[in-house]
Amino acid sequence: MIKGLIGKKIGMTQIFDSEGRSKVVTLIEAGPCYVTQVRLPEKDGYSAVQMGFNETKPKRLTSGQLGHLKRNNLPPLRFLREFRAKGPEVQEGEKLTVEVFAVGEAVDVIGTSKGKGFQGAVKRYHFLGGPRIIKQ
Repeated sequence: MIKGLIGKKIGMTQIFDSEGRSKVVTLIEAGPCYVTQVRLPEKDGYSAVQMGFNETKPKRLTSGQLGHLKRNNLPPLRFLREFRAKGPEVQEGEKLTVEVFAVGEAVDVIGTSKGKGFQGAVKRYHFLGGPRIIKQ
């Protein structure tokens, strides 16, 4: 089974362990993901599984994207990503959820940060800017 899902960060919170210490955690909405295409070395030159995530309105996709998804009777999906796999054991049109992972299993997370450009010290490091002189 392929060990990968597409997800979206939904927030941050904290949890407490058995000794009462708090740990910062990130909440991620992972799945359900649909297998939209299985790439094989004989046909495509490499092995991979293409997955889709986050159902959306059909008018937000191009007709080519809708046709690609309708080939397997899938709903309109906003994000399509590929996972390299040696021997994919999944079928096109299959729905994957977080049940592919075991409890306590370590996972690698890949993400994209929001670009904020070149910032000044006040915005970036929350400096106060120094004392103010008030004229009367």
